[in-house]
Amino acid sequence: MSGFPFLSVLIALPLLGAIVTAALPQGHAKVLPKQVALGVSVLTLVVAVVMAFGYHVHDGFQFTEDQTWIKAFGAHYAVGVDGLGLLMVLLTVVLVPIVIGASWYDADAGHTKAFFAWVLALEATAVAVFAATDVFFFYVVFEATLIPAYFLIGGFGRDGRRRAAVKFLIYQLAGGLVMLASVIGLYVVSADHGTPSYLLSDLSGLSIDPATQKWLFVGFFIAFAVKAPMFPVHTWLADTTEQATTGTSVLLVCVLDKIGTFGMLRYCLGILPDASRWATPVVVTLALISIVYGALVAIGQDDMLRLIGLTSLSHFGFIVLGIFVFTSQGSAGAILYMVNHGIGTAALFLVAGYVIKRRGTSSIRAMGGVEKVAPVMAGLFLVFGLAALGLPGLSPFVSEMLVIIAAFQHHWWTGAIAVSAIVLAAFYVLWMYQRTMTGTGVGSSMEADPEREVTRDLDRREVGTLAPLFLTLVLFGFYPMPLLNVINPFVQDTLQQVGVVDPAPTVTSPASGLVAQNAGGQQ
Repeated sequence: MSGFPFLSVLIALPLLGAIVTAALPQGHAKVLPKQVALGVSVLTLVVAVVMAFGYHVHDGFQFTEDQTWIKAFGAHYAVGVDGLGLLMVLLTVVLVPIVIGASWYDADAGHTKAFFAWVLALEATAVAVFAATDVFFFYVVFEATLIPAYFLIGGFGRDGRRRAAVKFLIYQLAGGLVMLASVIGLYVVSADHGTPSYLLSDLSGLSIDPATQKWLFVGFFIAFAVKAPMFPVHTWLADTTEQATTGTSVLLVCVLDKIGTFGMLRYCLGILPDASRWATPVVVTLALISIVYGALVAIGQDDMLRLIGLTSLSHFGFIVLGIFVFTSQGSAGAILYMVNHGIGTAALFLVAGYVIKRRGTSSIRAMGGVEKVAPVMAGLFLVFGLAALGLPGLSPFVSEMLVIIAAFQHHWWTGAIAVSAIVLAAFYVLWMYQRTMTGTGVGSSMEADPEREVTRDLDRREVGTLAPLFLTLVLFGFYPMPLLNVINPFVQDTLQQVGVVDPAPTVTSPASGLVAQNAGGQQ
């Protein structure tokens, strides 16, 4: 099994599926493209699951492939996954068939082929990003993700989608160009050491002087902060989620945006550890601003999709905070948060899309009373909203608590600011639920609005798309160890690369009042 090119297959399958879907005859433009896209995405998921069962948690990068790609540049087609990469690949291949099922009727007959072909193309490029172990190859597929993303945003959705697509593209291209300078800088540094290379295995062992590390870090971090997104380069996010289809928003926020925090772990910490420690005060400050600002701005939104998009600004602040406090709990919590956010926010986007489709508006004030006529939809909306605010028993709670504990270990005020966002999250989630599901809407009532009375509940297809996400939230809420067992070895290796150790816990001796540290500490 170890010799089978799993990752190349996972990249090639959806890419070929995208080509086949786009090339289907016009006479089959309505149903067949959906069936082909769904079949290809399910087959890709099966291959990824088989690969996951062959993964050994303590063996580092596995399923590696390395072929010379552009000899003159020293670039390789090199792929492999460790614990971080495996989870991100699995998250991608799980969400794509769910998005295809949820978007079954979203694209009109004339554009069905294009929509589902671009979805598969986005899956292929995202898997390539998470599997890349050559920095130049990573940069190429990092930028390649923008092509299907741009057409998904600009081609499908609301009237303002084209403007949102252009804004998205400008931000992402600007960040990518800054990162390109750092990619070239890494190659120059490796050449100065006698072995010009873009391979992670070569670059992670280089001794780079602190000043150079800082410049390289800035280039990478800016690109990843735009992608994540973080304050103050986040303004494309809300416009995109408001104008795009809900399926597109799921792929952007729950898959592509993870590339930002993935890159911070893989490249900033993995290759530039000294610069990562140097930048910690600024990054932690930006993360805390993102956490609080995202929650505050979300409270004031009337558009449901815009609100959900802005909550992700707050959530990504938590993820970045967990990464840069440099403890095993924080890093493990951040990676677990990446997975849980992808599942929970995908579910919230999709059920919100179902609500909006039935009501004909995304305005929170114009809804109200949905739970009386669609109790299943309202119930799932509540569960997924509670997951977003970190309710105990649902998987985001575990990751959020790990990050908050690590934040308090970093400094008490860091933890205090992070905790405040939990209160704000409860406010915007419960207020949104109250106004959309239990209220009557501004200027209307159930009796005065016959359309509201015939609002239908979720059908079997729609429940089927949400059920896997619901079950996953509950399962990993009570038993997160399968994920943490994959995450922890990666965290240990990364912190060792950065050169930090967990702070020693302290206890007060009741007899002497002295503070004693754990084994190896001093009194």
